[in-house]
Amino acid sequence: MDLRMSAAAPDTAPEDVAWGSGRYVAADDAASALADTRRAGAPAHHIDSPALAAEVADRLIDLAFSTWGFGDSVAFDALVTASERLGDERWARFAHGWGRAWATRAQPFVRLDCTAPGRALAHLAVRYQDAQLLAALRQLADYLMSRPVLNGVYETWQSSPLLSPYSGVPLDGEQTALLASPPPGVFVDCLHFDPPFLVALGLATGESRYTDAGIDQALGYIALLQTDSGLFDHFALRGQPQTFGPGWGRGQGWAMLGMLDVLESLRENPADKHAEILAITTSVERLLRQMIALQRSDGHWYAVVTDSLSGNEFSTAAFMVVALAQAVRMGVLQDVEVIEPMQRARKAVLASLDADAQLREVSAAVYASTEPSHYASVPRGFVVPWGQGPALLALLAAVMT
Repeated sequence: MDLRMSAAAPDTAPEDVAWGSGRYVAADDAASALADTRRAGAPAHHIDSPALAAEVADRLIDLAFSTWGFGDSVAFDALVTASERLGDERWARFAHGWGRAWATRAQPFVRLDCTAPGRALAHLAVRYQDAQLLAALRQLADYLMSRPVLNGVYETWQSSPLLSPYSGVPLDGEQTALLASPPPGVFVDCLHFDPPFLVALGLATGESRYTDAGIDQALGYIALLQTDSGLFDHFALRGQPQTFGPGWGRGQGWAMLGMLDVLESLRENPADKHAEILAITTSVERLLRQMIALQRSDGHWYAVVTDSLSGNEFSTAAFMVVALAQAVRMGVLQDVEVIEPMQRARKAVLASLDADAQLREVSAAVYASTEPSHYASVPRGFVVPWGQGPALLALLAAVMT
């Protein structure tokens, strides 16, 4: 794949990655996360009910959130949806309070602010008529839209978070050089961050520049990372002709929900975006049908969906329940294609909770690696937003339908 790149000026000063962190060392951050993150327990029987969904929502707000980190987008979406579906405002109020507190000291913006749950916060700003939160979101969007682009897609960081592969497979010379000096990159996770946020913000403010940017980003991710099979690769790097991380299961979930969220907003307010809606819909159809074909008999998917030796990754089933339910609701796929795989996946999620309603066999933060075997070897068993958020949305899918 030929990548057209636009680089930052050579003398551009490095930006802070997170609050108080000018230099981000992915390996150190990964080690800290493995040491400090709670682990799930043994499987336990649960009765499928709204009360169980409420318990999962309560567990979700117990996690150690910061402003901001990967996984916050789906976690905050889940909290807002729980309040809507279960008729209890406490989870939406938590999300709104967290966002409003951030808005009081949001600047200076840093690179990890791209992970802010912008779509959920935009909806909450409208719901609670919070002008201060909406103003902070507009400022955040302006910052995010100022970043350099790779093939039209905003680069996540100036130095990509590459790791030595968890598999221990030795890297070749080119891979070693990239690890020593990682270039900027674009990551499929961010398809769930920027495009849905910018489209939602544009609709909330009436400013088409945000909506148009969100649509362009969604189409850019599709062009850059979706493969001929319909699956998405994990990332691309500036200066590299290929993409990396094929078949990562949770990555397919990020792509699906990101595109579906954009479509849901656009279909409510099409504004002559019919060609763009068709292009994104086609991409979603291709991805969903390929994932349905790769589903295991127990309702789950492998950590690398095309590799039967890659082991479990239970968050993928949760993402898939949400995506399939949303696709049926929006008419992207027909009921006959979706009901059986969706039911299998939802039963798999229900059977994969521990006694504290925490989703089991969820991998730690994957970071990124140019070595494909990395994705089958990421440590699992962690209680994290990208597990609990999709699990809650999966349980709420029955309430939605």
